[in-house]
Amino acid sequence: MNEQIEHSPWCENVIIADADYADRVAFDLIVNFERMLERRIPQADLSTWIVCMALDGGVKGETNTQVVLLHSKTKSRLDNFQPSDFDTELNGQAFRDEQLGEFQIAAVPVEADMVSHEDLFLDVVGTVLSQPEVKRVIIVPNAEEGTLYDDLRETLRRHDQQEAESEKQITILTMEPRAGGRFQQDLLGYSLMAALGIRGDEFRNE
Repeated sequence: MNEQIEHSPWCENVIIADADYADRVAFDLIVNFERMLERRIPQADLSTWIVCMALDGGVKGETNTQVVLLHSKTKSRLDNFQPSDFDTELNGQAFRDEQLGEFQIAAVPVEADMVSHEDLFLDVVGTVLSQPEVKRVIIVPNAEEGTLYDDLRETLRRHDQQEAESEKQITILTMEPRAGGRFQQDLLGYSLMAALGIRGDEFRNE
């Protein structure tokens, strides 16, 4: 387990996102909507995306939220977000939203020669679920490839069995509805579209 995660002082709200996956999805949305709307789509605003995810996960009022961005060690920056550099612009940084309070960002590289992307993702989820101070967890997995989504559902099921009185609110964001469990689901595309500056009224005017 990455020491940055293992010894982290956790906030009441935690967002865990596969940054590599989110970056690919943002690229696909940019390409598709530029064609559809016939205008340039800028890079996604990372803080807007994070705030929208928090709202989708039920975060309310002045509070603190920790954001864990897992990324391949070979990737130094996000290609379709701003700010983007994991080491100089994201890791250890924070920003404040007027409604939801402070967001603290940790960018965690995956050492592929030591642990797989999927295993580290599940380890981080398990670590966060075990923290009594964490009340709300928002998860963005790569649900489109491999078995990560099914493994994640199993991790959450085991947590429910072990923590029968747990009051954690868990939300998983995916691009399409998936098989459910004892957690909430929402669509990842909504928060990414907001971060890309894509407005609903643009479609009504088509």
